[in-house]
Amino acid sequence: MNEAQGPRALLRRIRVWLVVFIVCLVLSGLTAFPLVTELRLTEEALTSWAAPVAELFPGLLEWIERVRDGLDTADAEYPFLLYGTDWLAFAHLVIAVAFYGPYRDPVRNIWVIEFGMIACAGIIPLALICGPLRGIPFWWSVIDMSFGVFGVIPLLVVRRMIKRLETVQAAQAVQAGAEAPQSVGAP
Repeated sequence: MNEAQGPRALLRRIRVWLVVFIVCLVLSGLTAFPLVTELRLTEEALTSWAAPVAELFPGLLEWIERVRDGLDTADAEYPFLLYGTDWLAFAHLVIAVAFYGPYRDPVRNIWVIEFGMIACAGIIPLALICGPLRGIPFWWSVIDMSFGVFGVIPLLVVRRMIKRLETVQAAQAVQAGAEAPQSVGAP
């Protein structure tokens, strides 16, 4: 790969990783809107075609039934409670939009990547503290924490590539400055 292709190829790889990350954030957000329907479908699946999964993890079906029952009750009697999950979904979508900055100019907007890494790290204490306070089974908190662990991986990769891009761009700027013709009388 020649030097001119290097930064372009690196920028392309950064953008591909960011698009994947943005799509995952958007999908994660969109799934927070139809929770009642999703839980009904999940329960139906675990009692029919996905029954082997429920047999393999006996507490899973019981937990899904409990959550579905709670959501059904909230939806029927206290639908305003589900407004909180609408805001959760919206937050995911807004955060996804923030990653457009690094897509456009990764070096200048590396702080968004670092912000995302901090947010991923924050998932772990949140799940460990709030999970038990809300009666969430530990194994479900582990699933929640996995979003932080798996979410930080692409961000670490992207950050490393951005730092490499920054170094390449700085070297090119120095080289371009050295090759620029000096004006007469310049010190």
